[in-house]
Amino acid sequence: MRTPSHPRASILAVSPGFLTTVQDLGRDHCAHWGISPSGAADPVSLRLGNLLVGNPQNAPALEMTLIGGSFRFEQPSIFALAGSDMGATLDNEEIPAWQSVRVRPGQTLRCGPMKSGARCYLCIAGGIVVQPVLSSASTHLLAALGGLSGRSLKAGDVLQCGAQRAEPPTKARAVNKRVLEIFFENGPIRVTAGPQGDLFSADSQLRFSTSTYTVKEESDRMGLRLKGPILRRVVDGDTTTEGISLGAIQVPPDGQPIILFVEHPTTGGYPKIANVISADLHRIGQLRPRDQINFEFVNHENAISLLKEQEDLLSPQHALQPVRQ
Repeated sequence: MRTPSHPRASILAVSPGFLTTVQDLGRDHCAHWGISPSGAADPVSLRLGNLLVGNPQNAPALEMTLIGGSFRFEQPSIFALAGSDMGATLDNEEIPAWQSVRVRPGQTLRCGPMKSGARCYLCIAGGIVVQPVLSSASTHLLAALGGLSGRSLKAGDVLQCGAQRAEPPTKARAVNKRVLEIFFENGPIRVTAGPQGDLFSADSQLRFSTSTYTVKEESDRMGLRLKGPILRRVVDGDTTTEGISLGAIQVPPDGQPIILFVEHPTTGGYPKIANVISADLHRIGQLRPRDQINFEFVNHENAISLLKEQEDLLSPQHALQPVRQ
């Protein structure tokens, strides 16, 4: 018996937005080649959006940054917007974020400036189809690989989607509000001690964990530059060049920390005072210039426990609920 077929959607980028790229959960196995993982800056929102439309959580989607784009659907489909609120409309009718939406051929989705946060994901049933590079569809802008020839979206681009699941969701679904509150609660960014924390004075370590830092304009997917109290070292000079992990917080000679992000260099010699825990990396992806943040040290056992809690909340039975008509 043959599996019933479902239409493959295609969408036209009428307007691409400020910076829109194809992203999945990235390629985390290429650091030894000098290629950082890339992938969604806010992986939690990407995963929740894919759950809403019945996709695998790693399915490629469109990541919009600060200002969203406009897209016309050529075939019927199901989509969801997950992440920052952009005041989105479908044929000029307001639609909610964090909820699956059925769309008819010819309808146009318009997404405006983000009212809070930095990124939103357009997840479409079947996922965006592009040629994988090193086992991932994610766009790595600095290396110009993956996605649409390693670049951001342009007006006139036509995006193909994969075949929808044999049994796509028949009723609208939304993300549980309590789950969203837990994922995006206000509070300090939690970090573990960095490998060169002992190179900083006790005063600098205390200052780092008790001060407020501001995200600078010169921040991007490679790293978020922060402005705040200067962190002084006990001994001047750089450390031996070594591998760098996602979320590492390094401190260059000017004493202003940098959070290394999804397109970070894979090696470096600046000392690292801390590392953002895996369970908080999605919050880094929603930071925008001039946002203010604080840090809180936790031990490795707490970091692992928080990640396990996050994975549990990302299961469909906890994350999703039917939409009341």
